[in-house]
Amino acid sequence: MKNKTHFVCNECGNQSGKWLGKCPVCSSWNSYIEEMNHDVADDKKKHSIKAKEYPKATLLEDVLIEDFRRVKTSNQEVDRVLGGGLVIGSLTLIAGDPGIGKSTLLMQLASSLGSENKVLYVSGEESARQIKMRVERLGLPKENIYILAENNMDDICATINDIDPLYIIIDSIQTVYQNEMTGTPGSVGQVREATLTLMKIAKGQGRSVLIVGHVTKSGNIAGPKVLEHMVDTVLYLEGEKDHSYRILRSAKNRFGSTQEIGVFEMGEEGLVEVINPSKYFLTHMSEVVPGSIIVPVIEGTRTLLLEIQSLTVDSSFPVPRRLSTGIDLNRIILLIAVLEKNMKLSMGKKDIYFNIVGGLKIEDRGLDLGVVIALISSLYNIPINKNVLVVGEIGLTGEIRTVSGLEQRIKESEKLGFEKIIVPKTKGLKKANKNIEIIEVSNIKEAVNIFLSYNKGGNNEKQ
Repeated sequence: MKNKTHFVCNECGNQSGKWLGKCPVCSSWNSYIEEMNHDVADDKKKHSIKAKEYPKATLLEDVLIEDFRRVKTSNQEVDRVLGGGLVIGSLTLIAGDPGIGKSTLLMQLASSLGSENKVLYVSGEESARQIKMRVERLGLPKENIYILAENNMDDICATINDIDPLYIIIDSIQTVYQNEMTGTPGSVGQVREATLTLMKIAKGQGRSVLIVGHVTKSGNIAGPKVLEHMVDTVLYLEGEKDHSYRILRSAKNRFGSTQEIGVFEMGEEGLVEVINPSKYFLTHMSEVVPGSIIVPVIEGTRTLLLEIQSLTVDSSFPVPRRLSTGIDLNRIILLIAVLEKNMKLSMGKKDIYFNIVGGLKIEDRGLDLGVVIALISSLYNIPINKNVLVVGEIGLTGEIRTVSGLEQRIKESEKLGFEKIIVPKTKGLKKANKNIEIIEVSNIKEAVNIFLSYNKGGNNEKQ
C-alpha cells in the first residue's frame, strides 16, 4: 500500500519516506516534519510548458542593463542597506523577532512608496481594521495603499492582477498557502511554492515584492533554507525589546553590499531614522569609571563610536564565567589568553563580563584593543580618560595590527571632539593638521603602558 505521507527536512527540503533524526544532506538534527503526498502527475502537469511557450535565450552582450532601476524609499537608512534604493522587480525578505517592528517598518515603506505608485499590503495575520488603526496611530499617509487580509495565494494573485500594484508586501510568508499544495501554512512545501510564485510575479511582471519572514528561537529564518536562496535580498531587523533602537542588517544582497547597517529608534511615530548613530549611542555614556572605553568601529561605509564595558570580579564557581553581549565570546576568550601570556596575568579565578552599550552585535576586529584596555581598567580599577579612544586588531603573539578604514575612524573621532586616539603603528599614517593626537603602538605591552600613563590616580590594586 502506497504511503499517504512523507517527511521533509525543514532546513534544506530533502524528502524521505520515513522520519530521520539527522538529515543526510544538510546534517541538521530533528528537522524532519511530516507532510501529505500530492499527485506527482498533477505536479508535472502544473509545471509543464508547451514548446512554443519556452523563453528564448539572449546573448549576454544584448542584455539591456537600462532595465535595472532603483526607487528611493524616502528612508535614508533603508536605502543605505538596500544599496541605494529598492530595485524594481526584486524579491526582498525582511526577518526579525516577533514585535521587533517588521510590520511597522513595512507600513512606513508602503506609505512612502504609495506617494507615486500603487502598493498592495497583504496581511495573513491582521485584519484590515487593525492595519488601518496602526496607520492612523503612526500618522502615515494612506494614498494608493490597498489592504488585503488573505492567506490564499490564488486569491492574492487574482488581486494583484486586478489592482496592478508596482509594490507588493506579504506579511508574512509563513501564513500564506496554495490550494494545490498539501501541508499547513508555514510548512516547507507551502513556503517554497508561495515564494516561487512571488518570485515569478517579481521577475516576470516587474513588481517589487517585500515579504516578512518569522525567525526561530535560534535566530534563523523559519522554513526551508531554500527560501533565503530564492530571494534577492535578506534583511534582518535586530534589537533588544528593552532598548528603543533597532538595527537593519543585510545578510544577502544581489544589488549591493552586505556590510551596511541602518539604525532606527522606535518611538510613537514608528521607526525613526538615526542619521548620526555615534552621537545616539554615546548620549548616555558612562561617567569616568573603570572598565568603560570608546572604540571607533566600521559597519559598511559608516563609522560608529561605541562604548565597550568590562567587569571583572572574583569567581565563586569552580569554572569562572565568561559572558559577552555584542562581542563574539570566542574572540573574548582568545584575547584573555593573549593578555595573560603577554602581561603575565592570571585571570583563571575571575568572572569576566563584556557588553557593548546599546546591545549592538559587532564583528569588527578593531574592537580587540578596546576589549583588552577595558579589561585591564576593570581588573586594576583604573578609570579611563573619556577623551581617549583606542582601536586595533590583536594577534596571538600580542602584536597590534592595523585595521581597515583607519583614517576614516580617526576623522570621525576628531569630528566628535575626542582628544587622543591609540592606533596600530601604520606606515604612511597622516598625523599633521589634525585636532586629535594620534599615538601609534605596536604591541599590547606598549598600549597598556601608554594607557596607564594617561590614567594615573586610579586604584592599582588588582580586583
